[in-house]
Amino acid sequence: MKGVILAAGKGSRLYPVTRIIPKPILPIANRLTIEYAFDRLKEMGIADICVVVGENEGQMREALDDGSAFGVHLTYVKQEDPKGLAHAVGFAKDFVGEDSFVLYLGDAVYSEGFADHAKRFLDSGCANLNIVKEVEDPSRFGVANVEGDRIVRLEEKPKNPQSNLAMAGMYFFSPKIWRVLPDLQPSARGEYEITDAIQTLINEGETVLAGVYGGVWFDTGTLDSYLETSAFQIKGATIVDPSASVKGTLGANVVVGEGATLECESIEDSVILPGANVKVKGNIRHAILGGPVSSDGDIQSEILHGDYLG
Repeated sequence: MKGVILAAGKGSRLYPVTRIIPKPILPIANRLTIEYAFDRLKEMGIADICVVVGENEGQMREALDDGSAFGVHLTYVKQEDPKGLAHAVGFAKDFVGEDSFVLYLGDAVYSEGFADHAKRFLDSGCANLNIVKEVEDPSRFGVANVEGDRIVRLEEKPKNPQSNLAMAGMYFFSPKIWRVLPDLQPSARGEYEITDAIQTLINEGETVLAGVYGGVWFDTGTLDSYLETSAFQIKGATIVDPSASVKGTLGANVVVGEGATLECESIEDSVILPGANVKVKGNIRHAILGGPVSSDGDIQSEILHGDYLG
């Protein structure tokens, strides 16, 4: 199998930080977010990976190069105009060819691997296996309705969900997916939805399976979820890069990046990005800070403007 990582999005929910640093290379526990995707793919024996980029192409190439530093081989394709996940994956068709592949959303982080799901997908010969997760409020997600282990219908954010299985951002596809993409129509929000492509496979009688995920799934796209993911990765501890300088009391869930300088009364539940120069006379809580930052008071729940980054 091959891997396809979708990384063309603008990360607007994390503006203004992601105006400067593309979300897939925003550090979590002093590792690039996309490195966690590389880990999960390599666990499945996948090292040949296509990264679908957008206007962030230059920064992505500069940060990742050919992937050899991360133990993978990367190919880049560019999605000029984002029009949904199904539109994005279409750019990887030449790369994938007649192989099966794993589609991975570049801002997702998972606590456990998928090797068993990959084996089940390959052994079954199905057209598609989707990772799903039991959630308390399925109305917030794309929902898989199942009969046994087969998905029979997908619904996007249903008002009255018939299932508690949320689509969890990881998809295994056979080459059969390529035949349904050309006939897709835009959804009500004007995008080509991967759920519509999967539903077409179901409607055509193909076997589409659900793989229930038992681990923790993080979407890192908001301040709260980004900091939650960071806290999970460091398990409540503190990580300070050896090249960083810190003056102040370090609380739980703090990451200080490479070459950063930090002065404050205290800090907790926060990330200081690489190269930042932060001087705060008060306390820092629940924040992402980068670049030259100066404050006479406390900083809480802040994302400092991208202009200050670097």
